[in-house]
Amino acid sequence: MTEKKRPLRSTAWFGGEGKNAFMHRSWMRNQGPPDHLFDGRPVIGICNTWSELTPCNAHLRGIAERVKQGVYEAGGYPLEFPVMSLGESNMRPTAMLFRNLASMDVEESIRANPIDGVVLLAGCDKTTPSLLMGAASANLPTIVVSGGPMLNGKFRGQDIGSGTHVWKFAEEVKAGRMSVKDFLSAEQGQSRSAGSCMTMGTASTMAAMAEALGVALPDNAAIPAVDARRGLIAHLSGMRIVDLVKEDVKVADVLTREAFENAIRVNGAIGGSTNAVLHLIAIARRVGVDLSLDDWDRLGRGIPTIVDLMPSGRFLMEDFYYAGGLRAVMAALDDAGLLHAGAVTVAGRSVGEIVREAPNYNEEVIRPLDKALTPEGGIAVLRGNLAPDGAVIKPSAATPELMQHRGKAVVFENIEHYYARIDDPNLDIDAGSVMVLKNCGPRGYPGMAEVGNMPLPAKLLKEGVSDMVRISDARMSGTAYGTVVLHVAPEAAAGGPLALVRDGDMIELDVPARRLELLVSEEELAARRAAWTPPAAPEGGYASLYVERVLQADKGCDFDFLVGRRDAGIPRHSH
Repeated sequence: MTEKKRPLRSTAWFGGEGKNAFMHRSWMRNQGPPDHLFDGRPVIGICNTWSELTPCNAHLRGIAERVKQGVYEAGGYPLEFPVMSLGESNMRPTAMLFRNLASMDVEESIRANPIDGVVLLAGCDKTTPSLLMGAASANLPTIVVSGGPMLNGKFRGQDIGSGTHVWKFAEEVKAGRMSVKDFLSAEQGQSRSAGSCMTMGTASTMAAMAEALGVALPDNAAIPAVDARRGLIAHLSGMRIVDLVKEDVKVADVLTREAFENAIRVNGAIGGSTNAVLHLIAIARRVGVDLSLDDWDRLGRGIPTIVDLMPSGRFLMEDFYYAGGLRAVMAALDDAGLLHAGAVTVAGRSVGEIVREAPNYNEEVIRPLDKALTPEGGIAVLRGNLAPDGAVIKPSAATPELMQHRGKAVVFENIEHYYARIDDPNLDIDAGSVMVLKNCGPRGYPGMAEVGNMPLPAKLLKEGVSDMVRISDARMSGTAYGTVVLHVAPEAAAGGPLALVRDGDMIELDVPARRLELLVSEEELAARRAAWTPPAAPEGGYASLYVERVLQADKGCDFDFLVGRRDAGIPRHSH
C-alpha cells in the first residue's frame, strides 16, 4: 500500500485548480518557476537579514544562494524573503530597542506566507535572537545558519579582537599611553573580512547558543565567514530543512527545557556574553519553557570557562574553530556528565551522538576542564535590596579581587550625565568607588543600551587603575570586560531601588554569596521613594509602544503580548 502523503501548509496556497490557487501560482510565475515546483513539494522560506547597513550580515546574500542550492537538491522550493536587519554597529539608540519589532516581522512574515519550513540567516548580535523568537512563536520546522565570524584582527604583529581592543585602545588613549594616530591606524586591521565580531561577543555567543540548543547544524558556531566550509554548512542546512519538513520536526520539538539547560552550561564554558541571558529567556518563553534567572545561576555554578578567548582570554574565533569548535567544548562537558546527551537536534542526531569523541586539536585554546581559564564561568545572578528581581555579572571577565567589595557610590543619572561628569577633575572618585549608572534599562534608554561598562575616568587610568566595580540597569557589549554588574531589575525608570541611589551611599557586592546591597536604611529609602518621579515617556511612535509593553530584564525584555506560541496555521484567503 502506498503511504498517503501529508499535505503541506503551502498546498493551501498553491494546490488545486480553483481561483485562489490560480492567482497564487500565476503571480509567482512572473519569476519563471516551472510547473513542477508547484507539485506539493516543501516550500522553504529563507529569512534573510542581509543589509549593507549591517556590516556583519553584508555577505548573507551569498550564504542564501548556497542554502537555495541545498533546498533544490533535496527536492524543495526555496523562496528568500527579507526581514528587518539589526546592525549593532550602526543602529541608534541601540539595536536592542528593535529586537522585539524584528521578531514580529519574522513571525508574521512566516505566518502570512506559503512556507512549510524556514532557514534563518543571522549574524549580528540581535539578528539571531530576533529570528529565533519570531520563528519559535510561529513554530514551523526551522534551522539557523549563522554568517560566521570575521578573520582575526591584525595590528602591528599582534591579533586584535573586534570590540575588545576598541575598549582597551580607547582607555590607553585616555591614559596617555597611546596616540590618537596609532589608535586610528588600528581601524582597518580590526575588521578585515566579511563576518561578525571574532571575539566571544554577543554575535559569536548567540551563534554558539543556536548550535548548543540544537537548532543549527554542528560547527555552525565557529566557521569563519570567509572559510569555504561556511558555504558548505549553508548548503547542508538547505538540504536538511527539507527533511525536517517531511519529518514534521517543528522548532518547539527541539527547543526543550533540556536544550536550554545545555545552552546555559555551554555559555559558561565558552565565557559567553551576558546578553545571552536576556535572549535565551525570551526565546524560551516564546515556546512555553519557563526559563528564569535562577536557572542561569543554578546551572552555571561550577561550570569552568575552558575557551581561552577574548574578552575573557587570549585567542579569537578563527583559533577556536581550528581547535575543534563548539563540538570539542560540548564533548568535554558531556564527558563530565554536564549535558543532556539525549536532547534532539535539527541534525537528526542527539547531542551525545554529535559531540561524542569530538577532537580537541589545541588545548591552549580549548582547555581541559581541570586546566580551566576560570574555575567559575557562567553568569552569576545577584540579588539584594538593590536588585530585588536580580542582576547579573560575568565572573570570567571580572577582576577576582573585586568580586567581594564595599565602596561609596558615584552616581550618574543617565548616560549624558556620565559623559558630562566622568572626567571632571573635581569628581570625588577613587579606585574603591562604585560607579552607578541609572536610567539605561529597557524603559529608561529606551531599549537597554550597551553602556553598562562605563569607561573609567582618565585620572584613574593614568594612575594605573584598570578596573572598578560598575553597576547599571544597562547591558554590556559581549566584547567588553570588567567587574560590571548589569541588568539590575527592576530598572531605575520603572521605580526600582537603583533610582534611589545617591552619591556617597555605600554599596556592597559579594559575588560568591550572590548579594548586591545598598547600605541605606529602609526609612531613608522610603523617604527618597516618596520624592521620586518617573522619567517622561516617549511621545508616540514605536518607542512609546516599547516603553509601555516591554518586560523587565529578568523576563527577557520581550513584549508582554508576544510571550508564547501562536503556531502558523492556514490564514484566511486574501481574495
